[in-house]
Amino acid sequence: MRTQPSDRHQHATGGSRIRPIAFWFTTFVIVFELIAGSTWNLFTIDWMEAQFDHLGYPDYFAYILGVCHIGAAVAIAVPGFRLIKEWAYAGISFLWSGAVVSHLALGDGFVSWGPPLMFLAFAVASWALRPADRRLPETRLRPADTGQDKVDRTENRPRAWAVSIGLLVVLSAVSLLTLPAAEDVTREWIVERGWVTEQRS
Repeated sequence: MRTQPSDRHQHATGGSRIRPIAFWFTTFVIVFELIAGSTWNLFTIDWMEAQFDHLGYPDYFAYILGVCHIGAAVAIAVPGFRLIKEWAYAGISFLWSGAVVSHLALGDGFVSWGPPLMFLAFAVASWALRPADRRLPETRLRPADTGQDKVDRTENRPRAWAVSIGLLVVLSAVSLLTLPAAEDVTREWIVERGWVTEQRS
């Protein structure tokens, strides 16, 4: 009887090393994409204007998406707020699946609908791999394995908040600093995809 808990603990520690790494990798990717997308939308670079024109969306939609991107990035990155996290994951799933369908409906190639499909896959993986302190109690596979007190202590640690907020600040700074380079690169994409006949000045 005593060997069973130790075997379970040994299996848990061996298998639990890959899961948090995969969670934080996929979460980093989607949070960075959300922050970069927010920057591109709120500053309305030519790439976003041309894409919205191509898809038939109004220009003001960029500002709505930009604000929603920021909200989702913060909700997913910071500890706590488990119910809001569920809504954020649902929202970005609708966002990227809607982008895939919009491009497919117009007959666009993989180069247009592939990236949002990839980010959708990362979002699903991040949601599925999230640790217990980022899940609602009803969504845990084995709620008895983790006590509520332990979960609350984990998610309310000051270090967890500092790391999450620091990550958001750094990614925001990177997005702003690389915006001019992103504009130059995406202007070429607009012409290559035939959304405009010549580069905008």
